[in-house]
Amino acid sequence: MTTSTIDARGFYHPDGAPGPSSVNVAALTIPELFALAEGARVRSSVEEAIAVYEAWLALNPENPQAFAAYFNLGAALSNAGRMLAAIRAYRDALRAKPDFSQARLNLGRALEESGRGSEAYQEWRAGIDRLAPVTGDAITQKVLLLLQSARLLEHHAEDATAEKMLEHLVEIDPNHVEAMRQLVGIRNRLCRWPAITASSRVRVRDKMATLWPLTVANLYDDPMFQLARACGHVRAEFAPPDAETRSAIRNARAAVAARRKPRLRIGYVSSDLREHPVGLAMTQLFEKHDRSKFEVFAYYCGIDRDDSVRRRIVAASEHWVDITAMSDEEAALTVARDGIDIVVDLNGYTKFARTRMFAMRPAPVVVNWFGFPATMGSPFHNYIIADSGVIPEGDEIFYSEEVLRLPCYQPNDRLREVAKTRPTRSDMGLPEDAFVYCSFNGVQKLTQRMYDSWLAILSATPGSVLWLLKATDDANARLKSYAAQHGVAAERIIFADKLGNPEHLARYPLADLFLDSFPYGAHTTASDALWMGVPVLALQGRAFAARVCGSLLAAAGVPELIASSEAEYRTKAIVLYHHRGLVAEFKQRLLAGREKSTLFDVDRLVRGLEGLYAEMARREAQGRTPQPDLTNLDVYHEIALGLDMESVNTMSREAYLAAYAEALAARHAYDPIPHDGRLWRAEPAGAARRAAG
Repeated sequence: MTTSTIDARGFYHPDGAPGPSSVNVAALTIPELFALAEGARVRSSVEEAIAVYEAWLALNPENPQAFAAYFNLGAALSNAGRMLAAIRAYRDALRAKPDFSQARLNLGRALEESGRGSEAYQEWRAGIDRLAPVTGDAITQKVLLLLQSARLLEHHAEDATAEKMLEHLVEIDPNHVEAMRQLVGIRNRLCRWPAITASSRVRVRDKMATLWPLTVANLYDDPMFQLARACGHVRAEFAPPDAETRSAIRNARAAVAARRKPRLRIGYVSSDLREHPVGLAMTQLFEKHDRSKFEVFAYYCGIDRDDSVRRRIVAASEHWVDITAMSDEEAALTVARDGIDIVVDLNGYTKFARTRMFAMRPAPVVVNWFGFPATMGSPFHNYIIADSGVIPEGDEIFYSEEVLRLPCYQPNDRLREVAKTRPTRSDMGLPEDAFVYCSFNGVQKLTQRMYDSWLAILSATPGSVLWLLKATDDANARLKSYAAQHGVAAERIIFADKLGNPEHLARYPLADLFLDSFPYGAHTTASDALWMGVPVLALQGRAFAARVCGSLLAAAGVPELIASSEAEYRTKAIVLYHHRGLVAEFKQRLLAGREKSTLFDVDRLVRGLEGLYAEMARREAQGRTPQPDLTNLDVYHEIALGLDMESVNTMSREAYLAAYAEALAARHAYDPIPHDGRLWRAEPAGAARRAAG
C-alpha cells in the first residue's frame, strides 16, 4: 500500500507522489475539505484525514469557517485515541466560534474521557449559560448539555444538583424519556417523596408510562403493570433484528447443531459475575455443576475489575468469554457459534444488560433467572425460574414467560467469606443496650409509606434505633430530618459505612431485627442477614420483588416472620422488641438450621436447576418450547396508568383483581378486547351469536 503525503506547499498527493490527482489543500472550501478528509479516512486511515485537516488549518488560519475544520479535526483525533490533541482542537474551535455548542459538548466528553470530569462539567455549564436565546438548535443543544451534565454529576453522587438539571430538561422537553427515567431514579435515591410528581408540562401518568421496568418494581406492587410496562419497554427500545443478522445467527446455530454435542451447553450472561450480589450468590453454583452432563459458559459484560469472586467463577467455568467490548450482534453470534442450548439472562433490565443480544435469539431457549425480580415481558424470553413463594400457583398470568419452579429459586454461596474480626456495637457507633432494628437495602428501595411504618415502630419502642446503610449526605440528612418532624429523634437514625462484603457480613449480628422494605424487598441482602443469624421481618406483597423475602424466610425455616399486612408487620416488630428472648430463639434457630435449610442447600438447588435445564432441552427437541403471549398488554398498560397506584399497593388480592376486571369491562364496552387468558376472559366478539346460529 502506498503512503499519501502533503508536501511543503500544501499539496495533497493521494498516491504518495505528485500527479494529476494532487490537490491544493489551501484552496479547498469547507465542503470540499470535508469530502477530501473523509475520502482519505476511508481509503487510508483516520491519521490521513487528520493530516488533511491540519494542513488546511495551517494554511487558512483566518478563514471564517476554521471553527468547523477544528471541530472535525477534534472528532478525528478523538477517534484515533489522541484525546489531549482532540481537547486542543475543540478549544481552538471554541476560540474561533465561542457559541459553537456542539464543540463545547464534545470538548466536555473528551475531558471526561481523559479523567478531567470537573473541567468537563465547567465546559457544559458554560454552554448552558450561553444558550439563553430560544431557537430550535439552542434548545436541542441545551437539552444535550443538561443531560450530559446530569449524568456526570450523578456518577459522582452529586444527585441534588443533577436533579435540578433534569427537572429543567424535562420542562424544556416533556417527551424526553431518558431524562424522566433518570429524574425518578435520582428522586428515589434522594428520598424525595413522592418520586414521581406532576409539573406544569408533564403529568404523573406521562412519567409512569416511560418508567424503567426495574423502577416499576421499586415503586408499585402491581405485577400486571410490571408485565405491561416491561412489554412496552421492549417494543419501544428493541427493534427486531434485521434479516442479515437473523440469517447469520440461524446459520451459526445450524452449523453447530449438525455436530453432535456430548453434553448440554448452558450459557450464563451477566455483567455481575464479580463482587456484586449476583456474583457473590452464584459462585458456588458454577463450582457444583455436573460437568459430565453440562458444559458451562460464562459470558461476562461488566466492568473490568479483578476480584476474588470473579476469579472463583473464572476458575469454575469451563469457558469464560468476555463480551463487554463486542457489539450485540457480535455477542449473539459468539453465543450461537458456541452452540449454546440454553442461554440464561442474569441481568434482565439492570445496568449493562445485553437485552438486544437476547432479542436476536442466539440460542434455542432463553431463560430469565435471578438477576431481575420480575417478568421480562419480551417475545424472546421463554422461561422464568422461580419458586412457589415468589410466584404462587395461579399467578402465572402476570408473566410472559412460562414459569418453572425450584424448591427455592435463589442461589447462595455457603463458602462466602466473613471477616474474622467481629466488630462491637461501639465500633459501629451503636448504643450497647439498644434494640437495633436494621435495614441494609439500598436507600432507593425505601418508600415514604415504609419509612412511616418504621418510624411508627420506633415511636412504640423506646430506646430502639434504626441502623441503615449510608447513602448520600443529602439523603441521610433528609431521613434524619423527616424522622425528627415525625417525633423520632434524629440521633436514633444511625448510618453504616459501606464496607467490603466480608466486613459487612461480620457486623450483621450486631442487629436484633432486620426490617425489610416494600414493595421491593431484600433479596441477597436478606440471605446475608439470615446466614449471619439475624431474623428478618418481611411484608409480603403480590409481585415477585415483594415476595422474595417471604420466600427466603420460608426456605430458612422461619415463616413466622412473614407479615401479610402493614398492621401485622408493625405489630410483629413491636412484639419482638418486647420479647427479646424470642429474638434470641430466632437467631439460634437460624444459625443451627442453616446447614440443612432449603435456602442454603446449594447441592439441591443445582440438581433442581439441572433438572429444569434437561426438561427445557427435551421440550425443545420435541418442538414444545413455549412462546410468550403478549396479547392485550398495551391495554393493560393503559388501564394501569389510570389506577391510583398508592391504593393498589395496599389492596387485597380480590380488590386488586376486581379493579382491573372493572376497567377491562368498561374498555371492552367501548372498544372490544380479544380474550387473553389473563384477567380478560370474555368470549371473543360474535362467538355467542355464532354458537346460537
